[in-house]
Amino acid sequence: MIVQACINGARPRDFHPKLPLDVQAMASDAAACVAAGAGELHIHPRGAEGRESLAAVDATVLAVRRACPGTLVGVSTGAWIENDVGLTRAAIAGWRELPDYASVNLSEADAPAVMELLRQRGVGIEAGLATTEDAERFVALADRNRVLRVLIEIDIQDLAAALDEARGIGAVLERAEMRRPILLHGVDATVWPFVELARQKRWSTRVGLEDGKTLADGTVAKDNAEIVAAAVAIFSSRG
Repeated sequence: MIVQACINGARPRDFHPKLPLDVQAMASDAAACVAAGAGELHIHPRGAEGRESLAAVDATVLAVRRACPGTLVGVSTGAWIENDVGLTRAAIAGWRELPDYASVNLSEADAPAVMELLRQRGVGIEAGLATTEDAERFVALADRNRVLRVLIEIDIQDLAAALDEARGIGAVLERAEMRRPILLHGVDATVWPFVELARQKRWSTRVGLEDGKTLADGTVAKDNAEIVAAAVAIFSSRG
């Protein structure tokens, strides 16, 4: 069980005053999150004018590793980042400073090919499942067990519906006898209920400005480190 810090995601500049968007800001923020108890880091590198970019992975991963030696660093491969299958594959194939892992959304058409490319490059895979359909697609893959972990990531804002979807994904994984580690996280309204659910199930979780900017009591957090510290406290104080 770990708390992973997701420090920026696709959030716009005005989402929060401490949203890290350049390389040095990400490195500094990452170090603060690790000091607050984060076991791993999930980062969306940014290029020119703060735009997400797979081409910015090298500089970002290198800077974060220097700031957080020994901490696993992951990135996203979301199709929207380059918005072109060829550019996405070319960027991944050209990485020189390899992340420890990368998340792949099973809702995206090119997910199996991206997963295979990551394997060829020696990068771990977080298989991102947002729906039961994603889960069914994932367990049908011949190489489903060759992933670092399964990411159950629910962005439904109605808590009851979000819990139903999470249970449905869990049931698909159980029927397929998947035994890979699981990380569960919500978004905005469901962040903290899912942190608690992850604790109950002894799964990992993630928090940070990619997923939401408030603490469990609804107040806006001052930064990523405060959010991470709150999640770590939930995990550590309740066994």
